[in-house]
Amino acid sequence: MCPIGIFDSGYGGLTILHGIRQLLPEYDYLYLGDNARTPYGTRSFDVVYEFTRQAVVKLFELGCQLVILGCNTASAKALRSIQEIDLPRIDPERRVLGVIRPTAEVIGTLTRTRHVGVLATEGTIRSESYNLEIQKLWPDIQVSGVACPFWVPLVEYNEADSPGADYFVKKRIDQIMRLDPEIDAIILGCTHYPLLMPKILKYLPQGVRVVPQGEYVAESLQRYFERHPQMEQRISRGGTVRYLTTENPERFEEQARVFLHEPVSVEKVTLETER
Repeated sequence: MCPIGIFDSGYGGLTILHGIRQLLPEYDYLYLGDNARTPYGTRSFDVVYEFTRQAVVKLFELGCQLVILGCNTASAKALRSIQEIDLPRIDPERRVLGVIRPTAEVIGTLTRTRHVGVLATEGTIRSESYNLEIQKLWPDIQVSGVACPFWVPLVEYNEADSPGADYFVKKRIDQIMRLDPEIDAIILGCTHYPLLMPKILKYLPQGVRVVPQGEYVAESLQRYFERHPQMEQRISRGGTVRYLTTENPERFEEQARVFLHEPVSVEKVTLETER
């Protein structure tokens, strides 16, 4: 078994897994959620890097040749260090990819005004990773970002459909539109946020497009395999998914139903702290 590994600090990466499986159902997948140490959004660069590195090593040990960081914070704070420092030492033939660049690649085709908003965790906004990646590819686009600190708990505590969620969603949408009224596309820079989509659409001004990541990450992975057939040939094809968590498997199974709308079976694992 050589599955595609997908890592997230918690449950949000399940939206990335779902998007990839919709487009590429034939491959095997291994999902790992570091639920014992979530959230990553407020943690330092060094801590996020270390936690993410441990998860990548675990997925490599379990046979993954390719790992996708389905977590925006991990992609922002750890991806480059893992690619440049760890991969040459661990195995130069394996690959680790993130979720920020695929969205940056496509955003220039989705905005007419060339003004784009990013709603994400505090860590992702502070890193300015979206600003940097978008401006590399589309230097004419102006990017404005707003952190949404309460959005992840709303999803994880099953409050996404509650009346109380309206206040927090409307507050951040109003904030980003005040920051730049010319925005016509908003990137949901956290994989939990698509579960708030009904409320996001309720409060977005008419004509502003929402850009969730799942489908664009999936399309980017498909293109990656076309460019790198040697990697694609190393991935096993059984259409299976295995789920791992660092915390309570029962809670993960319960939450996964919210994200995937299907029952799953989950195993508990421990991440090693030593290099």
